[in-house]
Amino acid sequence: MMLTIQNLSYIHPDKTLLFSNINLTVNPNEKIALIGNNGSGKTTLLRIIAGELQPSEGILKKDTNPYYIPQIFGQFDHLTVAEALQIDQKLNALHEILNGNVSEKNYELLNDDWTIEERSSAALNEWQLGYLDLSQKIGTLSGGQKTKIFLAGISIHQPGLVLLDEPSNHLDTTGRESLYDFIENTKCTLIVVSHDRKLLNHLNMVCELSKNGITVYGGNYDFYKEQKLIKANALAQDIQSKEKALKKAREKERETIERRQKLDARAKKNLASAGLPKIVANTLRNSAERSTGKIEGAHAEKTGNISQELQELRSSLPGVDKMKFGFDDSGLHQGKILFTATNINFSYKYENYIWREPLSLQIRSGERIAIKGTNGSGKTTLINIILGNLTPQVGTVSFAESRSVYIDQDYSLINNELTILEQAEQFNISALQDHEVKIRLNRFLFSKDDWDKTCSTLSGGERMRLMICCLNIADKSPDIIVLDEPTNNLDIQNIEILTQAINEYQGTLLVISHDETFLEQINIGRTIELSINK
Repeated sequence: MMLTIQNLSYIHPDKTLLFSNINLTVNPNEKIALIGNNGSGKTTLLRIIAGELQPSEGILKKDTNPYYIPQIFGQFDHLTVAEALQIDQKLNALHEILNGNVSEKNYELLNDDWTIEERSSAALNEWQLGYLDLSQKIGTLSGGQKTKIFLAGISIHQPGLVLLDEPSNHLDTTGRESLYDFIENTKCTLIVVSHDRKLLNHLNMVCELSKNGITVYGGNYDFYKEQKLIKANALAQDIQSKEKALKKAREKERETIERRQKLDARAKKNLASAGLPKIVANTLRNSAERSTGKIEGAHAEKTGNISQELQELRSSLPGVDKMKFGFDDSGLHQGKILFTATNINFSYKYENYIWREPLSLQIRSGERIAIKGTNGSGKTTLINIILGNLTPQVGTVSFAESRSVYIDQDYSLINNELTILEQAEQFNISALQDHEVKIRLNRFLFSKDDWDKTCSTLSGGERMRLMICCLNIADKSPDIIVLDEPTNNLDIQNIEILTQAINEYQGTLLVISHDETFLEQINIGRTIELSINK
């Protein structure tokens, strides 16, 4: 066994229970996906396994020291590449020895690792980083380069257990393919947190983390989805069955009460004509009313129990099944030319032009277009030209009148200083009544308890849902929606919510994304491929 976790729990310093009753055994060579909704504690569990955090309760046993690659690298920005990889002392010792300083301290630091320099060079080359200097500061590198440096560290240190937190987030398509190839061929044991569904299908076990424990599915992500679909279908049948039972119980309750009321009315009439003493008549009347009350109470309890069970079943539905998007169609007719560019190119300050060849392209209403290219190939620059925010130095552009919305990976249209309700009201250009705005917030899973929360406290998935809700409140769909890496900060459930919303939208869609599964599911019609000018 590589790793054993027993009855593990973690309570956040703010007293919030993240998870409890975590039991998991990890064997050598297993490749495990750790999934769960935002806030389920996936990164926290990785950090506990890595030794960076201590659990609140439970036992964790490791046969090896894990190699942990976090999602965020800012804490390493002041270090050199060699320091971040923790090979600087060995390299210095090796160079000292080769230069004649054969001190005991240098031999201790090197620890017989005479191939460290060759191994480091080969590992960086493997991740297309052979051009980097080991003395270069991490802070000067892109997110993709930082990720690859730490991935190269796996070959350098050769650990038995590797922990990866969203490893594909900053990688372009080429980098992602290299990562998938590594996962397929490595002999390391892997535990991976990721929302990249293509990556997840290269792993052979899925562990779903929730507040109350962990559920293990013995297969890749497609197998997991099949199992979840079976559960979802069973849940839908249970809800349908319970709805029928509730309807039948209410009909029975109504029929019984109506029949009892008729009998009581007849009994009162008979009592009045029977000429019984008043005390006897009152006793019989009270007895009949108590009997009616008991019958009504029994039926009310039965319908109440069924109603409660139905509510519990409905609360188990995934968020995407509860939401109603209701996008209006864009007012533009299909096929109208919205943007034309002829032989354009762009440069920042005194740098070279971005693109190898000048670009010529046309965008028509109703199209779904993916803009692809390696990191630094000018994808966001092209979007800003299309939106009129930048002017190319060469070539010509023309625009048709249209309304556009640009949505980046941080959902920056959301104002962090506003409350959720205030943010929604900012988009209420159609003057919906206050209660209608609140109804739409509820429709997007923001209950009354959420309305006064500031937007700065929202997770990536919550920001995305609020953004879609605001577009819904605006009532008039934009003619163009631009999505710039929209899935980067979302968990899988929220990616599915975004996918469903986008598929209901009938306007023009421009997307920058390295998530091939997402692009496939939103029915991209064509691709603009950009080549960087090297």
